[in-house]
Amino acid sequence: MSESRAFCPRCGDPVPERSASDANDPLRPGAEVELCDSCYFEDFDFVDAPDRIDVRVCARCGAVYRGNRWVDVGAEDYTDIAIEEVSESLGVHVDVEDVAWQIDPEQVDQNTIRMHCFFTGVVRGTPVEEQVTVPVKIARQTCTRCGRIAGDYYASIVQIRAEDRTPTTEETERAKEIANRIVADMEATGDRNAFVTEVGETDDGLNIKVSTNKIGKKISNKMIEEFGGTVNDAETLVTEDEDGNEVYRVTFAVRLPPYTPGDVIDLADDDGGPVLVRSARGNLKGVRVTTGERYEASYEEGNSPEARKLGNLEDATEATVVTVEDENAVQLLDPETFRAKTVSRPDYFDPEAETVPVLKSRAGVHVLPDESDD
Repeated sequence: MSESRAFCPRCGDPVPERSASDANDPLRPGAEVELCDSCYFEDFDFVDAPDRIDVRVCARCGAVYRGNRWVDVGAEDYTDIAIEEVSESLGVHVDVEDVAWQIDPEQVDQNTIRMHCFFTGVVRGTPVEEQVTVPVKIARQTCTRCGRIAGDYYASIVQIRAEDRTPTTEETERAKEIANRIVADMEATGDRNAFVTEVGETDDGLNIKVSTNKIGKKISNKMIEEFGGTVNDAETLVTEDEDGNEVYRVTFAVRLPPYTPGDVIDLADDDGGPVLVRSARGNLKGVRVTTGERYEASYEEGNSPEARKLGNLEDATEATVVTVEDENAVQLLDPETFRAKTVSRPDYFDPEAETVPVLKSRAGVHVLPDESDD
């Protein structure tokens, strides 16, 4: 390597000539006046590492406190967390090229992990290496989310009720599924404020306490979307936050329709015959069990027209077909008296069938659709 006319400002020795690109690089340390290799390496620090790292970890969920918030890191154990924290805190000198490094963790005790870090690289054509040890102290605490869960915190409550009846098992179980799915979806997007505080069954329905009003609203709307009905919300002032702002708790009252799919109802002031309910979303919809014709309640009646419930598909019993009289009538054996009885023949009746499901009620005997294969 040829020598230049430049001299080290510290010891006076000649400084090896640098390439033109290095000499003109204004971002390179010492671009105007450069130390010789001997003086340069006297002050050279390969690795910049902290003396110690303190990590706050939630003992319940494993979240790590970073900056000013708790973060879910998905680590399998505290060693993974320690390696990640040390990796982010280490710095390598900008002049070093071809850097390679590794970390060897040593579990000292339950709350201390000693991280042995090994580095190699090349600077000014000279191989360099360094080893540093950084102790990591684990402080187990309780994150805000887990603290709220432990304290039974909730911001809204969803009350699942039904008009003139109690919600079915299907409806209450579906409400639980919806609540858990909504929370899981929000957690997947990084929302740590999403959780179900409590699910409680009452004599007249279900109460679901959740952490945010947004979750309560989503649960309510989804229930109405699937089962029909209405929802009303009411705010209650519960406290003030540290800034003096009023904090309200919202109750979402979900009112499911009086009839569910599978119910057979006798409509008031209607001589068209009983209706098998198919849907209670929006306006009530179904089929006439006397003719098989489609039925839909008027806009004014909505999903709860005035009617009396005669039974349900589950109440159906098998009746023997005696003969098909014509396109409007069929003769069956009464399922209770076993006497031949002529009843209406709906268009879904199978003339080849030997037995059919029927519902006997105060309105008479009616043939129901055979849904055993559904």
